[in-house]
Amino acid sequence: SSRDRIPHLSHVLACVSHLTGATFELAMVRRRYLVQVLLGLIFGIHAESSMEKHSLRAAKVDAASFKSQIRDAMDEALGCGGEITEEHLKAIEEVLHPMYITLPKNSYGRIERRSLRYLAYRYFHRKSALVVHGFEPTRVVNDSSWGVAQILSEQVPGFVESVLQSTSEHGFDIRDAALMVSTLEQLIFDSESTLLGKVYDLQNKPTARPLSTMGLQQLLEAYIAVWMAGDEIISTLGNNKELAQVFPHWDQLLKFVAGQITALDYERSHQASQGARMTRPGQHLFQKRYTFQDAHAVVGGITNSFASFWESECRAMKQKLVTLDSKRTGRVPLSKFYGKSITDAEWRFGESESYLRELGALDETSARLGKQVIIPNYIQGASNCIVTASHYSICCINECEPIMAEIEEAVKSPMATVEHLLSLVGNMTALNTLEDEVDILLDDFMVSQLQSIAKEHGGQVPIHGRLFAQWLHYVFPRDCLFPHKSGSAQSLSPNQFGDGYLASDDEMEAHAKDTRAEIPLATMKREELQWMSQWSEDEELFASYDHLVKRAGAGTGTFIVVGSGLFLLAVFIGAVSFNRKANQQFLPVGDGKVHFV
Repeated sequence: SSRDRIPHLSHVLACVSHLTGATFELAMVRRRYLVQVLLGLIFGIHAESSMEKHSLRAAKVDAASFKSQIRDAMDEALGCGGEITEEHLKAIEEVLHPMYITLPKNSYGRIERRSLRYLAYRYFHRKSALVVHGFEPTRVVNDSSWGVAQILSEQVPGFVESVLQSTSEHGFDIRDAALMVSTLEQLIFDSESTLLGKVYDLQNKPTARPLSTMGLQQLLEAYIAVWMAGDEIISTLGNNKELAQVFPHWDQLLKFVAGQITALDYERSHQASQGARMTRPGQHLFQKRYTFQDAHAVVGGITNSFASFWESECRAMKQKLVTLDSKRTGRVPLSKFYGKSITDAEWRFGESESYLRELGALDETSARLGKQVIIPNYIQGASNCIVTASHYSICCINECEPIMAEIEEAVKSPMATVEHLLSLVGNMTALNTLEDEVDILLDDFMVSQLQSIAKEHGGQVPIHGRLFAQWLHYVFPRDCLFPHKSGSAQSLSPNQFGDGYLASDDEMEAHAKDTRAEIPLATMKREELQWMSQWSEDEELFASYDHLVKRAGAGTGTFIVVGSGLFLLAVFIGAVSFNRKANQQFLPVGDGKVHFV
């Protein structure tokens, strides 16, 4: 069937990396030409190249005609093609399925555009803590716009979405989501060939010449330095002493690179034992010589596994903050945050107050405790993404993801009863320290808060809503991010934020001298601290629940559609105002509102 073996852009692009030398360079020219042709097909612009001139207009074509034209363009431009296997698509669908079934569907039983993007975001974050630029939850999306900007800009921006849009006018199914993910996987992999080729040039290594083990090790050591730090590090390449001053644990990074080469050797040995002779052009199974494609394969492995390798650093950073959180609020007074940096000569914890606010990692709602850093929001903040490449970032693993995954697996629906959720969450554990787990204790107040959320939605809780994400944050304050309201922040990297992302020594010292939080923390119980002062009754949903929810009464607020499908991981980070206290002991007062954002 047409579903079994699907011709696909990503594998056509991938065939470029099978080539070396002059053939490889020609293929690069052809790929740029292909991008122009595809843009012509999709957006109605003209495509020209020195090889040949084409003018193709993107009128509204039926799905079969559209796919046929793209296949013809690919064959003409590259002279090679590829296919996504049904096995790979099913493997992706298996990962997506528990999330997919909990997303609200339209009247055709399909998900909306926002949900499609959300699935792609969740997939990459779960698999490799990777955020594809353009798919960040904070990027605005609406019914008439994909919100695509600079998504793998060299590889046909928005191509996948445009193809899916042309074939799925009534929404998207799980196969559409798998196709999007598989394309992005390959486009990310393919985009890395540019940087790899640059490092070949820096080391005067012709791409057509196979490398020895030592040559590959040298190449990849240079690659990982430039990949992590950019062009500024080029002058330092080859000087491990200086690189060790720039990168924490440089020696461990070198071992990580060596391990990736060992993994490639094992794979080739396994292929040889299975009787494979040569699975791709230029591959050397029986001798330790490595082609450009071999190096490219190792680079792909580095991208996919780097978050797991670096997680020990993320956990060490979290542990330092947890030791300052004596009341298990998931918050650290800003004075202690900067004090840790000063007293321990800590290279972390130096972000400025304004940058922390922009990241949504600053809670400024407590009159008793003053400004506080929200632990999970800080850990997940863009300042702690260890790699920020042109098209993606690699960040710390989100420790709320397994919690939500367990809930999705059990609920299997966009909404759940209070009783079911209390049973699920009540049987979980939370981290007291990184080595010590404690049972979750849901007191009467937290139960009443969940019941209030359900009441607002006709008796059940939308598990992809802001209020449920907020509730989870206060149940797991060190693991789940606080979900800020739409538009209240941007997830900017230090470079994007610009000057002022670091606090000055004087600023840190001034904050460190603020002792207002010390007496309350030493003398009061957690419940007396009004530690949930950041709670807001405003709901935000990223998809319509109209056919699932019968609103109780006439309704208390307006409904707006939210653009990015993000509150499951609560990556909407930014400064938040609040509207209502659900309980005078904990929260501020006002009117609750429900929004579709």
